[in-house]
Amino acid sequence: MKSEKRQNLLDHHFAKALAARSSLNDAESKKQLYDLLTELSSVYGSGSSCLKVSDVQKEILRQSGLVSDQADTPLVLVDDLLYLQRYFVYESRLASQLADLAAQTEKLTVDEKILDQFFGQENEPDMQRLAARVALDRRLCIISGGPGTGKTTTILKILALLQMANNRELNIALAAPTGKAAMRLMESVGTGLEYLAIEKDLAGTIPQQALTLHRLLGTIRHCVQFRHNKENPLSYDVVVVDEASMVDLAMMSKLVDAMKPGSRLILLGDKDQLASVESGAVLADLIASLPDNTVTLTKTFRFNSNIKQFSDYIIQNNSESAWSLLNDKVCENVKLISQPLEQLLKEKIEPYSKVLRNPEIEVEEIFKIFQQFQTLCAINNGPNGVENINRMVELHLNRIGFDTLSDEWYHGRPVMVSTNDYGLGLYNGDVGICLKNKENGDLAVWFQKPDRGYRCYPPYRLPLCTTVFAMTIHKSQGSEFNEVLVVLPDEDARILSRELIYTGVTRAKGTVSMRCVQDMLILGLSRGVERTSGLAKQLGKSLNS
Repeated sequence: MKSEKRQNLLDHHFAKALAARSSLNDAESKKQLYDLLTELSSVYGSGSSCLKVSDVQKEILRQSGLVSDQADTPLVLVDDLLYLQRYFVYESRLASQLADLAAQTEKLTVDEKILDQFFGQENEPDMQRLAARVALDRRLCIISGGPGTGKTTTILKILALLQMANNRELNIALAAPTGKAAMRLMESVGTGLEYLAIEKDLAGTIPQQALTLHRLLGTIRHCVQFRHNKENPLSYDVVVVDEASMVDLAMMSKLVDAMKPGSRLILLGDKDQLASVESGAVLADLIASLPDNTVTLTKTFRFNSNIKQFSDYIIQNNSESAWSLLNDKVCENVKLISQPLEQLLKEKIEPYSKVLRNPEIEVEEIFKIFQQFQTLCAINNGPNGVENINRMVELHLNRIGFDTLSDEWYHGRPVMVSTNDYGLGLYNGDVGICLKNKENGDLAVWFQKPDRGYRCYPPYRLPLCTTVFAMTIHKSQGSEFNEVLVVLPDEDARILSRELIYTGVTRAKGTVSMRCVQDMLILGLSRGVERTSGLAKQLGKSLNS
């Protein structure tokens, strides 16, 4: 609620300041312009990159002296889409660059016997093999697929094939939008390489280190620009970006800007997941606009079949079948929770509280137990929101002997970093656990390192953090847990959507439980996230020019 009020205030001041610069004279036209600018500002908060306007609104804009169809005015109007100048520049430049990259081909040849060795000789269409062929033939390759469809396995095989097909060793970067997603990518790549039947020397050319996009591009303190850009491009021959649905318009534009001539870009993502928190729905727009560069993996390999079926019902807006599966007493992997939420949380926190009491347990084991279960909420506030559920757990832990109420920091407090701290190497979304030193009783917050080790900091050194016995579904993107509890509000919330529920459910590897009422599940599945974007249209123009 506070963030909404703050956003409304920003919208008001933006619209007031810009409307005052207009050349409109009559009060009614100025009022209409103010309302239009307020709406334009607000759409950026909801993830759109532009606003669709009517013919009447176009005329008011043209009379305002603030708009043109080029990036030399504060506002840009293209057809019936109104932009702030900055977002028009991001979108038009990205469309031009991606259209150019998508059209570039460099058909690398690999012996078909090697492809047979990697992908087998199935009679049915092999989408993994097709993805490899696209990546070998084109400088832009987009691979979409849900959980367990083999995206990581496919990219490992593609990288091995690219190395085989070149007469020199390629410089490859693995990246993801958040530290959490980068760490998960590293874990998947490390595990995948152990099972990939390739020579040791070849395996050594595939990186196991993954970077956040911020680290890849090189952050500059107190600046929105990066060290790497068109004038100072990245040195990599191939850049692989996982969880590409989370990449917003501005970040994707800056990434493509920084690609060196002749390099390859491979995007991996799930088109049915939530789009980026910031403006744009880049992955969805690219998949819709660039079919020759896109392959969608559909065969599921390592994903619980009941969760797969449930997630399919969600995508299909089949609320009747989804509700039926939730209530199927035979199905143990997908279930509706009818017991009081507080009682369930007590049961689920017990394994974690048990290891916290054992002074001989190592940090790695504490993380392992904590990551077995996670509560995911649609909203922050209210009875079914993150804040209340975190409070429930803390009160329970206090009752059984943990000092969770006397101070912000306590033994066993799990936290998520809310802001980037480049000096400490901590990024928005990183999860740590506060633990008491066995010898002197001092508290330190431990985080997993990219090399799979652990590091700790005293609480006072950390950037802003929040408690995460429960987290929002938005914050869970890029994560994976053995079991998740997805909690929906009992009353309508604007954020509730099909993509939100799908993203929460597919964070689970083994079991997904839901706390919801049927009406809210039906309402959520009936809503798709709608974002206004001109990227697909501009891509079409660039491809045809």
